[in-house]
Amino acid sequence: MKMKFLLLFFSFVFTGKGIAQCEIKNRVQADGSMIYYFEPAVFYTTKSKSLKINIVTDKENYFVALQPTPFPEKKVGKKIKDDLIIHLADNKTYNLAHYDTQYRRNDSIMQVLYLIDNKDLEAFSNYEAITAEINMQGTEFVRSYNFKLHKDAIIEQLKCFLKKEEN
Repeated sequence: MKMKFLLLFFSFVFTGKGIAQCEIKNRVQADGSMIYYFEPAVFYTTKSKSLKINIVTDKENYFVALQPTPFPEKKVGKKIKDDLIIHLADNKTYNLAHYDTQYRRNDSIMQVLYLIDNKDLEAFSNYEAITAEINMQGTEFVRSYNFKLHKDAIIEQLKCFLKKEEN
């Protein structure tokens, strides 16, 4: 009886996880365009700082969206213009061009968008993220994050988007 219960429990857990992984959300931007995204996954967290990451797309381009905490006030944060340097498990370094810095939900969330170059999509679809380096203007020079959690979230989210486009 216990074995049946455990099997049933694990089948729900794994099935639920598989379904939830491709739960794509959308939002209309101020300019009327539609963007598609996933809920951000926590990649790094300590008592003093954390970093959430998710993939955002307009169906033409793919972006890595970062939500760092703590984040600078709007006047200072809008000065963040440097590229994101990200290291993947293929032992290569990728520069993602800064695209936009946004403050959302009454400025309680800061999100910085970085464009994934089309030539790098395959690498981001196949290799875990290891570290990211961000120049956080006004707070410190370069903030470095060694990812400990959800390292494969970028892979899973990109696969969902790319699979959806094929259909």
